Amino acid sequence: MKPDPATITIADKRQLVENLEQGCKPRHQWRIGTEHEKFGYRLDDLRPLAYEGEQGIRAMLEGLQRFGWEPVLEHGLPIALAREGCSITLEPGGQLELSGEMLETVHETCSEVHTHLDQVQQVARELSVGFIGMGFQPKWKREDIPWMPKERYKIMRRYMQTVGSLGLDMMTRTCTVQTNLDFESEADMVRKFRVSLALQPVATALFANSPFTEGQPNSFMSYRSHVWTDTDPDRTGVLPFVFEDGMSFERYVEYMLDVPMYFVMRNGDYIDAAGQSFRDFLAGKLPVLPGEHPTLKDWADHLTTVFPEVRLKTFLEMRGADGGPWSILCALPALWVGLLYDSEVLDAAWDLVRDWDMAEHERLRREVPRQALKAKVAQATMREFALEVLKLSETGLRRRARLDSQGRDETIYLGPLFEIVESGRSPALEKLERFQGPWAGDIDRAFADYSY
Repeated sequence: MKPDPATITIADKRQLVENLEQGCKPRHQWRIGTEHEKFGYRLDDLRPLAYEGEQGIRAMLEGLQRFGWEPVLEHGLPIALAREGCSITLEPGGQLELSGEMLETVHETCSEVHTHLDQVQQVARELSVGFIGMGFQPKWKREDIPWMPKERYKIMRRYMQTVGSLGLDMMTRTCTVQTNLDFESEADMVRKFRVSLALQPVATALFANSPFTEGQPNSFMSYRSHVWTDTDPDRTGVLPFVFEDGMSFERYVEYMLDVPMYFVMRNGDYIDAAGQSFRDFLAGKLPVLPGEHPTLKDWADHLTTVFPEVRLKTFLEMRGADGGPWSILCALPALWVGLLYDSEVLDAAWDLVRDWDMAEHERLRREVPRQALKAKVAQATMREFALEVLKLSETGLRRRARLDSQGRDETIYLGPLFEIVESGRSPALEKLERFQGPWAGDIDRAFADYSY
């Protein structure tokens, strides 16, 4: 039995580096994790779900327990569900998130997504509620969103207002789909980190799905991605040091030690440490816990409080995509598995971006949220560049040759992305065309047409 991380005291920085190093796995043990968030709403008036009430998020969590999920309680309230290897959690504004199991193939992770959405759909019908996958809440204002009763969110809510103008929108009005992938060694981690960080704008463009704010077009294709540019500069964005010589597990630890803390958890309670230093904590000088040293659980918690476009834990998290319709959710793990799990493809992908300087990375981060597939990449458009990236991913998936029960390989999940590139119509552009056409400017039609 593994020791409880909450019982392992950290004496020096080397233990933090070793914790990340434990993520290294031989190729045959590489797995795929998929996470996705969605907005819940009442069918009668489209209002976001509160926590309590017959149509609340708590009722959703209780209804989902029939499928074998166990409740996770905070001060007696169910705030998540858990099962071996996976969980269902709540974002601050009630967004319901599946954090999937680390599975061997895209076929398996896609099956997991379908099973989860089918279960959500069953319970939602009974409660007369619905769920929709978009990157940003298309109708309701920030003050219309109920907050979930999780103590860490109270701390984050206070702190977010001091470090950026859109942090509260990030917490309450955004949804994403995310893929988590493994690495073999420190060198492999660095290669994958660099390639995936450079190529996040491709995922942002392909999955762009947040063109509305409070019922009107907002001039962005991915407003969710734009929100991250004014959330908290200490813990977001493109990480320049990843592309520098000397990038390593230790270099990432140094970055994390200087990211301001949010909280420390003790005996089930959250202690507000917002703005304080984990480096001081390591030295036993944290103001809220003088003389105490952190545990491995404290470090694991701290790792979850940064939000760059790619995040390192004992695996790498791809974070650049908007939440989307059921039909496209399986495409994100397929895209990244094809690019990162084949060495030759990974090298070819690096060749596409190796000459980019930080000015180019930052330019794409600013322009792609607004222009998506029309943004410029070198001498091409993002649409043309994305097609090249998709073809590389397709090659990687084909060489993996992981077949489903019908003898199909994982390239089948790239189909929706090839359609987006070939048509030039991202999910956001498709919705804008409907808004200006058959919806006649009525954003309520989005809930009817795109509900799960």
